[in-house]
Amino acid sequence: MKIAIIGAGNLGLSIANGILKSNGATSMYLTKRDIKSIADFEKFDKVTVTNDNRLAVQNSDILIFAVQPVHFAAILESVKDLLTENHVIISTITGFGIEKIEAVIGKDNYIVRSMPNTAISVGKSMTCICSNEKGKKRIDLTKAIFNRMGHSMEIPESQMQAATVICASGVAFWMRLIRATTQGAIQLGFDAKEAQELAMHTCNGAASLLIDSGNHPEEEIDRVTTPMGCTITGLNEMEHQGLSSSLIRGIIASYDKITEFKTK
Repeated sequence: MKIAIIGAGNLGLSIANGILKSNGATSMYLTKRDIKSIADFEKFDKVTVTNDNRLAVQNSDILIFAVQPVHFAAILESVKDLLTENHVIISTITGFGIEKIEAVIGKDNYIVRSMPNTAISVGKSMTCICSNEKGKKRIDLTKAIFNRMGHSMEIPESQMQAATVICASGVAFWMRLIRATTQGAIQLGFDAKEAQELAMHTCNGAASLLIDSGNHPEEEIDRVTTPMGCTITGLNEMEHQGLSSSLIRGIIASYDKITEFKTK
C-alpha cells in the first residue's frame, strides 16, 4: 500500500508508527509544515518526509488526513485536482462530516471517516469507521489498516458522536476508575507504585477475559463471587453508592455536551 499521512502530528505519527511496525506500507509520505520534528522518520527507507501535500498525494493511493479541523477544507481544496479513482480518503478529523468532505471534493470519491483513540500510540486503539456510499467498497481496507493498531468497528456516521464518548472520552473514564482502584489499594497498605501496577494489570486482565472468551461481564463476575463473600459485598456497596448509575449518567452527560457543540 502506498500511504500518505497528511498532518504528521501526534495522531498522524502514532498511525505511521503502527503501520511501519507491522510492515503495512510499501511506501509512506509524511507531511507537516515544519518537518524538523519528524525528520527522524527519514531513517526508514520507505518513508519520505515533506511539507508538500501535493507531492504526497501524487505518490500515494491511501490518504490519511490528521490535520486540525480548521485547516482541513483548505487542504482538501488544494489537492482535489490530483485525486483519481485509485485514491482512498481517510479522515481522522472529529466533527468534520462526510457531507462536508463531499462538498469540497465531490461524492465520486472513496471517503472514509475513522475515529481512533489515544491508545493507538500503544497499538490498542478502538477505532470506529464509517463511509460514504462509494467508500463502503474500501471499508475492509480501512479496517485492515487500523486493526494493525488495535481493533476497529464499522458504524453508521450517525453514531460517530456516541462512539466518541464511549471510545475517546471512554479512555479518560477508565483512567479514573483505575485511579480510584489505585487509591483504594493505597488505603489497604500498598505503596503508590505497587497500587497502580495492581490496578492497571487487573483492569487489563478483566478486559482480556471478555475479549478472549466473548462472555458477558456478569458471567465473569459470577466466577469471582461466592455467597456471603467479600467480592459480592464490595460490589453491592458500590451499587448502593451509585457506581453503575454514575457511569451511565456521566456517559449521557458527555453525549449531551458533544451534541450541543454540533448544534451551535
